Amino acid sequence: MLINQKNMTIPAELLYTKDHEWVKIDGNIATIGITDFAQSELGDIVYVDISSVGKELAEHEVFGTVEAVKTVSDLFMPTAGKIVEFNKQLDTAPEKVNSDAYGDGWMIKVELKGTAAGLLSADEYKALIGK
Repeated sequence: MLINQKNMTIPAELLYTKDHEWVKIDGNIATIGITDFAQSELGDIVYVDISSVGKELAEHEVFGTVEAVKTVSDLFMPTAGKIVEFNKQLDTAPEKVNSDAYGDGWMIKVELKGTAAGLLSADEYKALIGK
């Protein structure tokens, strides 16, 4: 089920952070990206810099940056874990984050070392962004 407010999608099966990352957990692997709301606020994304593959990071640590035409934003770990994969498609097509934030625009895969405690449901995230 999707929550669609003013052309904004918020997949109900995902978890979210207050920093506008989404998380899909499958066993002990989490796929992480930025939300549709975040990419729309940033505008046209021109570069995604993730140099933390192979590193173990704590919850809320910066795992990379996303560069849009007029700004650069840090990306924060939603949960502790080891970054095991970066979406290589974003090296040559960073605009996938704009066009398919929850699909081909995913950013990293993480081997979880912590829990998903503190992550928001779709309804909680919707309330956070006022949609």
